[in-house]
Amino acid sequence: MEEIKMASRDEGEPLSPTAKLFHEPSLNCYVIAMVGCKTSLNPQVIREGLCQTLLKHPRFISQMVKKGKKTKWIPTTIDLDNHIIVPEIDSNIEHPDRFVEDYISNFTKTPLDLSKPLWELHLLNIKTSNAEAVGVFRIHHSIGDGVSLISLLIAATRKSSNLDALPTVPTQKRDTLHHRSSPFWWWLMAIWWGLVLIWHTMVDLVLFTLTIFFIKDTPTPLKGQLGVELNNKRFTYCIVSMDDIKLVKNEMNTTINDVLLAITQAALTRYLNRAYGLDENSNGVKHRSNVLKKIQLRASILVNIRPVGGIQDLADMMAEKSKVKWGNGMGYIILPFSIGLHEDPLEYVRQAKATIDRKKHSLEAICSYTCAKLVLNLLGVKVAATITRRVLFNTTLSFSNVLGPVEEISFYGHHVEYIAPGVYGHPQALTIHFQSYANKMTISLSVDPLVIPDPYLLCDDLEQSLKLICDVVKRKHSTNVV
Repeated sequence: MEEIKMASRDEGEPLSPTAKLFHEPSLNCYVIAMVGCKTSLNPQVIREGLCQTLLKHPRFISQMVKKGKKTKWIPTTIDLDNHIIVPEIDSNIEHPDRFVEDYISNFTKTPLDLSKPLWELHLLNIKTSNAEAVGVFRIHHSIGDGVSLISLLIAATRKSSNLDALPTVPTQKRDTLHHRSSPFWWWLMAIWWGLVLIWHTMVDLVLFTLTIFFIKDTPTPLKGQLGVELNNKRFTYCIVSMDDIKLVKNEMNTTINDVLLAITQAALTRYLNRAYGLDENSNGVKHRSNVLKKIQLRASILVNIRPVGGIQDLADMMAEKSKVKWGNGMGYIILPFSIGLHEDPLEYVRQAKATIDRKKHSLEAICSYTCAKLVLNLLGVKVAATITRRVLFNTTLSFSNVLGPVEEISFYGHHVEYIAPGVYGHPQALTIHFQSYANKMTISLSVDPLVIPDPYLLCDDLEQSLKLICDVVKRKHSTNVV
């Protein structure tokens, strides 16, 4: 038994309103992070690594304690045997990938023990199709938002080429107005830009409010039913080339997010087209196309309002050298998806760019965060949980893209092959996470198998959609070169 003792105790830190929200029965959410490694996992080495990194973060050494009417994070003594689980696994298992999926799916059947810090690390020394071993973090969402948690885990790793150096993670560039003309025209453009921003924000907030009360996505083979948040979930993933995504991005003059949305829209169209493809008469194709065009399908996207500290800042936090703000600071964006059959696969990219460009010119995320905080403070956590649940349930899926290291990394001396995040406990049947790592992009799915019994088909659709788009771009590029 190995224990980590706190040098001193204090009165603890109160749970933030959002942390309380994630403990409501309808929003009892957990974050999953799968880390595939190229070598077997050494539990003792990982224990020592955790003691030098994550266990210096206050959230990972504190438990929830109710004192009177308040619930606080109270520092406690950590028994690592209760947090690091190393199951005995038969090396002759016939389907190791399915075993890992079943193992992680079982997490969704039981909650974490509230009498200890709300995280676990499972070390699965089993060879799968993509790794020699898999480490699986399960962390309660009240500890922090998904992007912050994944960033923190990356900050606990080191470059494989230099085990003393932190990974390099690219930063997202902000769109800004540039002074490209005379001061008069620049100010005129700035005023117009501001007016359009206000108009877009007002429209988005009206649609957001109507989503709470009236607007619901079309029932489809992707849409969860009442009680979906309580169902067991399954997690699967596929890995695609980051070079292919960058090729499309550069040739189409878009962003990585534009390409990822395009891939997703094309894949969901393929999936739904197959699901509705029962009519194979002469009008079958036209009939399915009309059905797909009538589908309203939207994604709820969580946006960090409070900027996540850089990798160095998070590493310093674990070394107790900085005071980076931590917690859950998230606003919502409701992003409409364009579902429809296109002869030209690049049309998905054009539509995705137009959709994202429009959403960039809006303060929807900031306003939704501010309103949610106001509701929490004035009406309480139960009302806020009800509103949040309705927004999520009335949309079809959650969608996210997390930037990862640009070079290969080491997880406490274990060379990492891939990183695949996931989440469960929210009222949706489908969540799609994109996680970049070196020259790869991991696409991980969290699904309700009662709604989506064949997530592998959806993974195939995502891979095929990227291939189709990439092939068209390559043909156009070769034609232009000639």
